Amino acid sequence: MSTAGLEMRGVSKGFDGNTVLHDISLFVRPGEFVSIVGPSGAGKSTILNLLTGALEPDGGEILFDGSPLIPGRHRFAFMPQRDALMPWRRVIDNTTLGLEVSGMSRSAARDKVRPLFAEFGLNGFEFHYPAQLSGGMRQRAALLRTVVQGKPILLLDEPFGALDALTRTRMQRWLAEMWTRHRWTVLLITHDVREATLLSDRVYVLSARPAQVDRTIQVSLTHPRPPTGSAALAAIESEILQTLFKAEV
Repeated sequence: MSTAGLEMRGVSKGFDGNTVLHDISLFVRPGEFVSIVGPSGAGKSTILNLLTGALEPDGGEILFDGSPLIPGRHRFAFMPQRDALMPWRRVIDNTTLGLEVSGMSRSAARDKVRPLFAEFGLNGFEFHYPAQLSGGMRQRAALLRTVVQGKPILLLDEPFGALDALTRTRMQRWLAEMWTRHRWTVLLITHDVREATLLSDRVYVLSARPAQVDRTIQVSLTHPRPPTGSAALAAIESEILQTLFKAEV
């Protein structure tokens, strides 16, 4: 098990006497793309809340680069399920929001973000409002806002779950290409087994509550992955689904 990057060791969490997470252990090495899937209500969002510092574990420990994670020291950049773009701010000022909150001036933040617009497919839309963008463009803007903060780990909470099927597939392929280029360290929460298989180096499959890591599936396929529908991807998807179906019995 790696001591570099992010590690959860025997983490437990409950609410009102009910255990949600029980003995969760997982790790994300620098430069890896790791996903967590599990039945609805298994506690995937609770894991993210523990990592962002919104909650503290009842037991176990969370380590970053081998040292205990310190509450209040924001080591991770978080992208929620919805794009959470502020409708009254232009796109460029939505993407700079995290930098401004951290103390950077708006002009300096704009200078840092502006060169990335072309790579994120947003060139020419800097001064549009969110309502003028497609769903996929809004999600790319939200991811740009997350990435530009320069945090060592990106936490993505079902970032494409609200998109239509075609746009979601396109965004998954786009993210796969971007990750192959930049090798960000990513922990993704998703219900989409195909998405997890396409993007991940490793997939943690949670059991039903109280959630444990029911299975760890290493995805050894090289990046970029073969086209969706390939036999190799289908075999891994089937393995994940069989584990999930067992968890829901």
